[in-house]
Amino acid sequence: MEQREKALVTGASSGIGKETARLLAEKGFKVIAVARRKERLEELARENPNIEPKPLDLSNSETLEEFCQELLHAPEPVNVLINNAGFSIRGVLEDVPLASIRALFEVNLFALIRVTQACLPGMRRQRKGTIVNLSSIVGKFPFPTSGPYAATKHAVEAISDALRHEVRPFGIRVVTIRPGVIATEFNEKANQLTGDLFSRTDPDYKPFYQAYGAGMAKLFSNVTIPGPELIANLILKVVLSDSPRAVYAAGPFVDELLEQRLHLTDDEFFELMAEKTGLKGLRL
Repeated sequence: MEQREKALVTGASSGIGKETARLLAEKGFKVIAVARRKERLEELARENPNIEPKPLDLSNSETLEEFCQELLHAPEPVNVLINNAGFSIRGVLEDVPLASIRALFEVNLFALIRVTQACLPGMRRQRKGTIVNLSSIVGKFPFPTSGPYAATKHAVEAISDALRHEVRPFGIRVVTIRPGVIATEFNEKANQLTGDLFSRTDPDYKPFYQAYGAGMAKLFSNVTIPGPELIANLILKVVLSDSPRAVYAAGPFVDELLEQRLHLTDDEFFELMAEKTGLKGLRL
Protein backbone atom coordinates (compact mmCIF):
# COMPACT_ATOMS: atom_id res chain seq x y z
CA MET A 1 0.00 0.00 0.00
CA GLU A 2 1.29 3.49 -0.82
CA GLN A 3 2.15 5.77 2.08
CA ARG A 4 -0.23 8.51 1.01
CA GLU A 5 -3.38 6.45 0.53
CA LYS A 6 -6.07 8.56 2.19
CA ALA A 7 -8.74 7.55 4.68
CA LEU A 8 -11.53 9.60 6.25
CA VAL A 9 -12.99 8.63 9.63
CA THR A 10 -16.00 10.43 11.07
CA GLY A 11 -16.67 10.46 14.80
CA ALA A 12 -12.92 10.14 15.37
CA SER A 13 -12.59 11.89 18.73
CA SER A 14 -13.61 8.88 20.82
CA GLY A 15 -14.61 5.22 20.82
CA ILE A 16 -14.61 3.18 17.64
CA GLY A 17 -13.72 6.15 15.41
CA LYS A 18 -10.69 7.10 17.48
CA GLU A 19 -9.33 3.54 17.58
CA THR A 20 -9.95 3.11 13.85
CA ALA A 21 -8.09 6.33 13.02
CA ARG A 22 -5.17 5.13 15.12
CA LEU A 23 -5.00 1.73 13.42
CA LEU A 24 -5.25 3.15 9.91
CA ALA A 25 -2.55 5.74 10.63
CA GLU A 26 -0.27 3.00 11.98
CA LYS A 27 -0.75 1.14 8.70
CA GLY A 28 0.44 4.18 6.75
CA PHE A 29 -2.86 5.74 5.71
CA LYS A 30 -3.11 9.50 5.72
CA VAL A 31 -6.16 9.82 7.98
CA ILE A 32 -8.56 12.76 8.02
CA ALA A 33 -10.06 12.54 11.50
CA VAL A 34 -13.44 14.28 11.67
CA ALA A 35 -15.32 15.14 14.87
CA ARG A 36 -16.73 18.10 16.80
CA ARG A 37 -14.19 18.16 19.63
CA LYS A 38 -11.11 20.02 18.37
CA GLU A 39 -8.96 19.44 21.44
CA ARG A 40 -9.45 15.69 21.32
CA LEU A 41 -8.65 15.55 17.62
CA GLU A 42 -5.48 17.56 18.11
CA GLU A 43 -4.44 15.24 20.94
CA LEU A 44 -5.03 12.26 18.64
CA ALA A 45 -3.07 13.90 15.83
CA ARG A 46 -0.06 14.35 18.13
CA GLU A 47 0.15 10.56 18.39
CA ASN A 48 0.84 10.06 14.70
CA PRO A 49 1.81 12.51 11.94
CA ASN A 50 -0.42 10.55 9.54
CA ILE A 51 -3.52 11.88 11.32
CA GLU A 52 -4.95 15.20 10.14
CA PRO A 53 -7.52 16.66 12.58
CA LYS A 54 -10.62 18.13 11.01
CA PRO A 55 -12.98 19.70 13.58
CA LEU A 56 -16.48 19.61 12.13
CA ASP A 57 -20.03 19.53 13.41
CA LEU A 58 -21.82 17.12 11.08
CA SER A 59 -25.19 18.47 12.20
CA ASN A 60 -24.34 21.91 10.76
CA SER A 61 -25.41 21.73 7.12
CA GLU A 62 -23.34 24.78 6.06
CA THR A 63 -20.00 23.65 7.47
CA LEU A 64 -20.71 20.09 6.33
CA GLU A 65 -21.26 21.31 2.76
CA GLU A 66 -18.05 23.38 2.88
CA PHE A 67 -16.14 20.27 3.93
CA CYS A 68 -17.76 18.19 1.20
CA GLN A 69 -16.75 20.75 -1.41
CA GLU A 70 -13.17 20.45 -0.13
CA LEU A 71 -13.37 16.68 -0.56
CA LEU A 72 -14.78 16.99 -4.07
CA HIS A 73 -11.96 19.28 -5.19
CA ALA A 74 -9.05 17.75 -3.24
CA PRO A 75 -6.11 16.71 -5.45
CA GLU A 76 -5.79 13.43 -3.53
CA PRO A 77 -9.10 11.59 -3.33
CA VAL A 78 -10.25 9.65 -0.30
CA ASN A 79 -9.65 5.94 -0.85
CA VAL A 80 -11.23 4.66 2.36
CA LEU A 81 -14.30 6.18 4.02
CA ILE A 82 -15.34 5.09 7.51
CA ASN A 83 -18.81 6.49 8.27
CA ASN A 84 -18.77 6.05 12.03
CA ALA A 85 -20.25 9.22 13.55
CA GLY A 86 -23.56 8.80 15.34
CA PHE A 87 -25.46 9.25 18.57
CA SER A 88 -28.65 8.11 20.25
CA ILE A 89 -31.59 9.48 22.21
CA ARG A 90 -33.82 7.12 24.17
CA GLY A 91 -37.42 7.00 25.24
CA VAL A 92 -40.81 5.68 24.24
CA LEU A 93 -41.93 7.40 21.07
CA GLU A 94 -44.34 9.75 22.86
CA ASP A 95 -41.46 11.08 24.98
CA VAL A 96 -39.00 11.92 22.17
CA PRO A 97 -39.46 15.38 20.61
CA LEU A 98 -39.62 15.43 16.84
CA ALA A 99 -36.78 17.95 16.75
CA SER A 100 -34.57 15.44 18.54
CA ILE A 101 -35.47 12.74 16.03
CA ARG A 102 -34.63 15.10 13.16
CA ALA A 103 -31.24 15.80 14.80
CA LEU A 104 -30.57 12.05 14.97
CA PHE A 105 -31.25 11.66 11.27
CA GLU A 106 -29.13 14.71 10.38
CA VAL A 107 -25.99 13.13 11.86
CA ASN A 108 -26.62 9.40 11.66
CA LEU A 109 -27.99 9.34 8.11
CA PHE A 110 -27.98 12.59 6.13
CA ALA A 111 -24.38 13.54 6.99
CA LEU A 112 -23.31 9.98 6.15
CA ILE A 113 -25.00 10.27 2.77
CA ARG A 114 -23.51 13.69 2.00
CA VAL A 115 -19.94 12.72 2.93
CA THR A 116 -20.30 9.55 0.87
CA GLN A 117 -21.52 11.57 -2.12
CA ALA A 118 -18.47 13.81 -1.79
CA CYS A 119 -16.02 10.90 -1.74
CA LEU A 120 -17.54 8.82 -4.53
CA PRO A 121 -16.35 10.87 -7.54
CA GLY A 122 -12.71 10.45 -6.52
CA MET A 123 -13.20 6.74 -5.93
CA ARG A 124 -14.87 6.36 -9.31
CA ARG A 125 -11.99 8.11 -11.05
CA GLN A 126 -9.57 5.63 -9.50
CA ARG A 127 -11.92 2.69 -10.03
CA LYS A 128 -11.31 1.62 -6.43
CA GLY A 129 -12.32 2.49 -2.91
CA THR A 130 -13.76 1.12 0.30
CA ILE A 131 -16.74 2.53 2.17
CA VAL A 132 -17.47 1.14 5.64
CA ASN A 133 -20.80 2.16 7.15
CA LEU A 134 -21.27 1.61 10.87
CA SER A 135 -24.74 0.28 11.47
CA SER A 136 -25.62 -1.63 14.64
CA ILE A 137 -27.37 -4.80 15.65
CA VAL A 138 -30.39 -2.48 16.01
CA GLY A 139 -30.10 -1.83 12.29
CA LYS A 140 -32.04 -5.08 12.03
CA PHE A 141 -34.24 -4.81 15.13
CA PRO A 142 -35.01 -2.13 17.72
CA PHE A 143 -34.94 -2.38 21.46
CA PRO A 144 -37.96 -0.70 23.06
CA THR A 145 -37.17 3.00 23.72
CA SER A 146 -34.61 2.98 20.88
CA GLY A 147 -37.03 3.32 17.97
CA PRO A 148 -35.72 6.61 16.50
CA TYR A 149 -32.06 5.59 16.79
CA ALA A 150 -32.79 2.15 15.35
CA ALA A 151 -34.68 3.84 12.51
CA THR A 152 -31.53 5.73 11.52
CA LYS A 153 -29.58 2.47 11.48
CA HIS A 154 -32.29 0.67 9.50
CA ALA A 155 -31.88 3.49 6.98
CA VAL A 156 -28.09 3.08 6.95
CA GLU A 157 -28.62 -0.59 6.13
CA ALA A 158 -30.89 0.30 3.19
CA ILE A 159 -28.53 2.96 1.82
CA SER A 160 -25.59 0.56 2.13
CA ASP A 161 -27.40 -2.30 0.39
CA ALA A 162 -28.43 -0.14 -2.56
CA LEU A 163 -25.06 1.61 -2.84
CA ARG A 164 -23.22 -1.71 -2.83
CA HIS A 165 -24.92 -2.62 -6.13
CA GLU A 166 -24.48 0.85 -7.62
CA VAL A 167 -20.73 1.20 -7.16
CA ARG A 168 -19.42 -2.35 -7.42
CA PRO A 169 -18.99 -1.97 -11.21
CA PHE A 170 -16.46 0.80 -10.43
CA GLY A 171 -14.39 -1.38 -8.11
CA ILE A 172 -15.76 0.27 -4.98
CA ARG A 173 -16.60 -1.96 -2.01
CA VAL A 174 -19.37 -1.09 0.46
CA VAL A 175 -19.30 -2.92 3.79
CA THR A 176 -21.77 -2.67 6.65
CA ILE A 177 -20.65 -3.39 10.21
CA ARG A 178 -23.16 -4.17 12.96
CA PRO A 179 -21.60 -3.77 16.40
CA GLY A 180 -23.31 -5.18 19.44
CA VAL A 181 -23.02 -3.26 22.70
CA ILE A 182 -19.55 -1.70 22.93
CA ALA A 183 -17.98 0.11 25.89
CA THR A 184 -17.54 3.70 24.65
CA GLU A 185 -18.83 7.15 25.59
CA PHE A 186 -21.86 6.46 23.38
CA ASN A 187 -24.05 5.26 26.24
CA GLU A 188 -23.02 8.10 28.53
CA LYS A 189 -23.82 10.67 25.85
CA ALA A 190 -27.17 9.01 25.12
CA ASN A 191 -28.09 9.20 28.81
CA GLN A 192 -27.06 12.85 28.93
CA LEU A 193 -29.09 13.79 25.85
CA THR A 194 -32.08 11.77 26.99
CA GLY A 195 -32.20 13.27 30.47
CA ASP A 196 -34.51 12.07 33.22
CA LEU A 197 -37.34 10.50 31.29
CA PHE A 198 -38.92 9.01 34.37
CA SER A 199 -39.53 12.40 35.92
CA ARG A 200 -41.29 13.86 32.89
CA THR A 201 -43.08 10.94 31.29
CA ASP A 202 -46.82 10.42 31.66
CA PRO A 203 -47.66 8.31 34.73
CA ASP A 204 -49.03 5.65 32.38
CA TYR A 205 -45.50 4.94 31.16
CA LYS A 206 -43.76 4.79 34.54
CA PRO A 207 -44.54 1.09 35.11
CA PHE A 208 -43.36 0.41 31.56
CA TYR A 209 -40.00 2.10 32.18
CA GLN A 210 -39.66 0.23 35.48
CA ALA A 211 -40.38 -3.16 33.92
CA TYR A 212 -38.12 -2.45 30.96
CA GLY A 213 -35.29 -1.20 33.19
CA ALA A 214 -35.46 -4.35 35.31
CA GLY A 215 -35.57 -6.52 32.20
CA MET A 216 -32.55 -4.85 30.65
CA ALA A 217 -30.60 -5.07 33.92
CA LYS A 218 -31.23 -8.81 33.90
CA LEU A 219 -30.31 -9.08 30.22
CA PHE A 220 -26.97 -7.36 30.84
CA SER A 221 -26.25 -9.04 34.19
CA ASN A 222 -23.79 -11.62 32.85
CA VAL A 223 -22.59 -9.78 29.76
CA THR A 224 -18.96 -8.74 29.30
CA ILE A 225 -18.94 -5.57 27.20
CA PRO A 226 -15.87 -5.26 24.96
CA GLY A 227 -14.05 -2.04 24.17
CA PRO A 228 -13.97 -0.26 20.80
CA GLU A 229 -10.83 -2.11 19.75
CA LEU A 230 -13.00 -5.10 18.80
CA ILE A 231 -14.77 -3.14 16.08
CA ALA A 232 -11.75 -1.04 15.07
CA ASN A 233 -9.75 -4.19 14.39
CA LEU A 234 -12.65 -5.56 12.35
CA ILE A 235 -12.77 -2.34 10.31
CA LEU A 236 -9.03 -2.59 9.64
CA LYS A 237 -9.47 -6.21 8.56
CA VAL A 238 -12.19 -5.11 6.12
CA VAL A 239 -10.10 -2.28 4.68
CA LEU A 240 -7.06 -4.49 4.12
CA SER A 241 -9.03 -7.43 2.72
CA ASP A 242 -8.97 -8.18 -0.99
CA SER A 243 -12.54 -9.48 -0.85
CA PRO A 244 -14.45 -8.36 2.24
CA ARG A 245 -17.93 -9.65 2.94
CA ALA A 246 -20.92 -7.35 2.55
CA VAL A 247 -21.75 -7.37 6.27
CA TYR A 248 -19.97 -8.15 9.53
CA ALA A 249 -21.29 -8.25 13.08
CA ALA A 250 -19.42 -8.49 16.38
CA GLY A 251 -20.04 -7.97 20.06
CA PRO A 252 -22.66 -8.86 22.67
CA PHE A 253 -26.12 -9.99 21.53
CA VAL A 254 -24.99 -10.75 17.99
CA ASP A 255 -25.66 -14.45 18.50
CA GLU A 256 -28.46 -14.21 21.05
CA LEU A 257 -30.57 -11.54 19.33
CA LEU A 258 -29.32 -10.56 15.87
CA GLU A 259 -29.03 -14.14 14.65
CA GLN A 260 -32.47 -14.88 16.03
CA ARG A 261 -33.90 -11.86 14.21
CA LEU A 262 -32.52 -13.13 10.94
CA HIS A 263 -34.15 -16.54 11.37
CA LEU A 264 -37.38 -16.11 13.34
CA THR A 265 -40.66 -14.79 11.98
CA ASP A 266 -41.67 -11.25 12.95
CA ASP A 267 -44.17 -12.56 15.49
CA GLU A 268 -41.70 -15.04 16.98
CA PHE A 269 -39.02 -12.39 17.36
CA PHE A 270 -41.49 -9.92 18.88
CA GLU A 271 -42.31 -12.44 21.59
CA LEU A 272 -38.64 -13.23 22.15
CA MET A 273 -37.81 -9.54 22.63
CA ALA A 274 -40.77 -9.06 24.96
CA GLU A 275 -39.39 -11.85 27.12
CA LYS A 276 -35.77 -10.66 26.97
CA THR A 277 -36.66 -7.06 27.85
CA GLY A 278 -39.01 -7.83 30.73
CA LEU A 279 -42.18 -6.74 28.92
CA LYS A 280 -43.82 -10.09 28.23
CA GLY A 281 -47.29 -10.16 29.73
CA LEU A 282 -47.12 -6.52 30.90
CA ARG A 283 -50.58 -4.97 31.08
CA LEU A 284 -51.11 -1.41 32.29
